[in-house]
Amino acid sequence: MDTTTPHPAPSPAIDPLETSPSRPAATTVEDTRPFGAHLRMSWWKPLVIIPVLLIAMFVLQFGATLVAILVETAAFGRDPLDMTLSPLMMVAVNLSLAVMGPLAVGFTALIARVPWRSLLASPRRMSMRRWGVFTGAFALLVLAMLGVSALLVPEMAGLKGFAITGTTIGLVLVALLTTPLQAAGEELMFRGALVPTVASWIRAAKPALIVGMTASSVVFGLVHMSLDPWLLSYYTAFGLCMAAMAVISRGLEAPIAFHVTNNVIMMVAGALFADGQGLVIDRSVGMGGPFMLLAIAVDLLAVGVVWMYERRQRS
Repeated sequence: MDTTTPHPAPSPAIDPLETSPSRPAATTVEDTRPFGAHLRMSWWKPLVIIPVLLIAMFVLQFGATLVAILVETAAFGRDPLDMTLSPLMMVAVNLSLAVMGPLAVGFTALIARVPWRSLLASPRRMSMRRWGVFTGAFALLVLAMLGVSALLVPEMAGLKGFAITGTTIGLVLVALLTTPLQAAGEELMFRGALVPTVASWIRAAKPALIVGMTASSVVFGLVHMSLDPWLLSYYTAFGLCMAAMAVISRGLEAPIAFHVTNNVIMMVAGALFADGQGLVIDRSVGMGGPFMLLAIAVDLLAVGVVWMYERRQRS
């Protein structure tokens, strides 16, 4: 009988970059933490994910817009300095942002080594029922806001004269077909990828959510490239409200539904009331104002709708 004491198996080598006293050795999805603060990853991984996604977004959007301008200049004699949004320009902008959605989710999942579905909803799965409920409710809400703003603060609605031309039809079709993809792409990137990536730096769940939601929303506001304080505040508040919807509902159905309905309705209305011409999206200083508080109030009301729905579902 062999009485030799067995030697323990050697411990696997530990990468010092992957561990620290306060964080796990590998990226994990923690189902006990709220959505948005559910990823735990090495401290250096967000330093790769965040700049790569932002640079890719600007490169794609600039490249697609430049191609559209060159095509229209060569084919139709467009003034290269004319920033009016034509149907082709809208296609370029929308599809470049639409592509960023799956790219952001895929790249974040690859670097963080987590299932890509965990960036869409956690700990539950994506729900088609939520899509339908939120889309219907938010469509009514945005239409009501558009009607009120057209009557009380027409400068907020940005509507001119009603006319239907070939440009109008083109803009409406492009808005219906590609704007949902653009809005969904932005939500996948900013709320699906960036919020949990930034939040992963903080151990405690509540501070992690605050940091992740705030940082991603500030970046969301800045990338809209407006120096007007009212417009910048609106875009940042919009981002915060979308992040709040994601956290409350533990997934992206609600923010995607609101972003899609808001953008589609506003773009279609803008095309129909643009005097038959291309859209002009002016974000220069002076274009915002206190009337933006109405839009922010609608965003907050939408958050309340999500909170009430989720509370009812859980009860």
